[in-house]
Amino acid sequence: MNTHLLLSCAMFLVVMINMTQSQGKDHLHSDCSKLFNCGNIQGVGYPFWGGNRPKSCGHPALQLACEDNTARITISDVKYKVLDFYNSTDVLQIVRDDFFTGICSPVFPNTILDPALFSMDNSYSYYTFNYGCLSLPTLSVPGQFSCNISGTANKNGYVAYGTTAMPGNCFKSVVFPTSQNLFSQLLNNSSLAKIVQQGFGVSLGVDTAACRGCANSKGACGYDISKNTMVCYCPDGSSEFATCAPPAAGAPQGQPSSEGFNRRSKFFTGGALAIGVSISTIAIIFYLKRKNEIFSWKILLFKNEEDRSVEKLMRIHGSLVPKRYRYIDVKKMTNSFSKKLGQGGFGVVYKGKIRDGSLVAVKILIDSKSSSEEFINEVVSISRTSHINVISLLGFCYEGNKRALIFEYMPNGSLDIFISSRKTLNMSSSLGWKVLYKIAIGIARGLEYLHRGCNTRILHFDIKPQNILLDQDFIPKISDFGLAKICHWKDSAISTLDMRGTVGFIAPELLFRSLGRISHKSDVYSYGMLVFEMVGFRNSDIKVSNSNDMYFPEWIYRNLKPGKDLKLHMNVTEEEEVLVRKMIIVSLWCIQTNPSDRPPIMKVIEMLEGSFESLQIPPKPILYSPTGPPSQHWEVMTSNFNGSLKEIILENLEESNNM
Repeated sequence: MNTHLLLSCAMFLVVMINMTQSQGKDHLHSDCSKLFNCGNIQGVGYPFWGGNRPKSCGHPALQLACEDNTARITISDVKYKVLDFYNSTDVLQIVRDDFFTGICSPVFPNTILDPALFSMDNSYSYYTFNYGCLSLPTLSVPGQFSCNISGTANKNGYVAYGTTAMPGNCFKSVVFPTSQNLFSQLLNNSSLAKIVQQGFGVSLGVDTAACRGCANSKGACGYDISKNTMVCYCPDGSSEFATCAPPAAGAPQGQPSSEGFNRRSKFFTGGALAIGVSISTIAIIFYLKRKNEIFSWKILLFKNEEDRSVEKLMRIHGSLVPKRYRYIDVKKMTNSFSKKLGQGGFGVVYKGKIRDGSLVAVKILIDSKSSSEEFINEVVSISRTSHINVISLLGFCYEGNKRALIFEYMPNGSLDIFISSRKTLNMSSSLGWKVLYKIAIGIARGLEYLHRGCNTRILHFDIKPQNILLDQDFIPKISDFGLAKICHWKDSAISTLDMRGTVGFIAPELLFRSLGRISHKSDVYSYGMLVFEMVGFRNSDIKVSNSNDMYFPEWIYRNLKPGKDLKLHMNVTEEEEVLVRKMIIVSLWCIQTNPSDRPPIMKVIEMLEGSFESLQIPPKPILYSPTGPPSQHWEVMTSNFNGSLKEIILENLEESNNM
């Protein structure tokens, strides 16, 4: 192709793009002055966009759609029906689409709200809806229902307070917020479906006060994605970040002011700069072409704002960022993704091999909704670490929506493979108690390093069996830093957090801020639940006690004392039983409801490695269920414990009742 022709075309293209974008701003004032109207939702403007309001008119995560004359909004891949919007208080009343017509057609993703954008009204709480259960609790618990669910013949279902783990005898579960006094309403014969249909209220976390100032200056509010802030579009086509400037004194009505002249001057200056940039870009293209890096010049020409954001973050973090691979290299190292190792909620993991012959695990992120900042945050969080009990990140790939993480290969996979294979404690495990005990200590050491051994404290916020990988010697490695947060040493806690996590492992203060501050103690709680999962495994044949007076802590606390029979139902040595007792006692300390009552992870290690005789039985956890009657408390608590530990507890509850 003729070099001069290519150069001319590229220059023309860049200049035209620049002119089109500049001229397009003249329409933003009129576009963003329009209001969203759909059904009973009328006159909605900033911070929302959608319908006749283009994306530049609102926060990118607040898109409204009008379907069948009903306003809807999608949050974290879950669609909600908008019941009302209170403009004066910025409160949005919403209900999940799948729950509005009843409770028997759930799509099963949990309700996840970004705390940076939404804060739930205090009159609502989270509840867990369990579906397809083999049996219902024999306690008279309100909130039981019957549904035909695809994939199971079991119709039984019931509601549990909080974000409790799905019982092993149930098919699926959904976490959903609804009225905080749900159980008391049900006791008054209100319909469960009717209560759910009322939805829940969320307050918007977007500052709309600045928008009112913009509107008062005859501007129209919009959103600048590149600067992540509100922008005020003015009638003359200019844009400001506060209010529109008043017309210059003496300027005739309808005539351009000096502001308009300056804007045109800036436009022509920008055009000249664009030509200069075009020439430089073409020169770089031909240089890269000679280096056989054609893919790079495409990125240079069509790079979007998020690409530039990634490069900026990489420059900021410098040497902390590992090697960046091209997507074509990722495809080559995985042999076109031929060997699948596993799949999780955020991606698929493939086995691969890099140039030096080392085996790697390649995690391809699918349908990633995280921003470039969140992705680089995960990369940098892992790259800051160097510890035997923390996974090593060897590289990453970021090309638009193609994202991948390259880790060291773990031949024994994840911990959940081994502990979920044991249905009851009276069956032999491929991992003996001593190995499980060493794994528990290794995980604690990894957490101690993240909390204390790095330049900055790293809080993981997603400790669970699936995120613990095992090498050839069954040494545990903490992995998956997608929810990790970096907390500087001067900060004892963090004020905001994306409330995501795994039901049954997420610390209660992440959902109920009144319980305490979010800190490293939240990881300690998840660790305690993880160790309980290692001690008591899933069992679908759980029989529930009729006890109304005693629940989980009563028996477990009494029988943990020296000389009491723990009734493990399997042949174990005295040494192994001591290890199990230590793991249970330490876990009870870790899952204390109040974060301040939990030990730091360093103390956890001391307790695990110290003598059993020196351990003190912790106080019973406060079962946080402010609206449920006492007879429901044990059900809420033990629904977090899956399998034989729960079975043992329930058997002993029955024995206690018969005494």
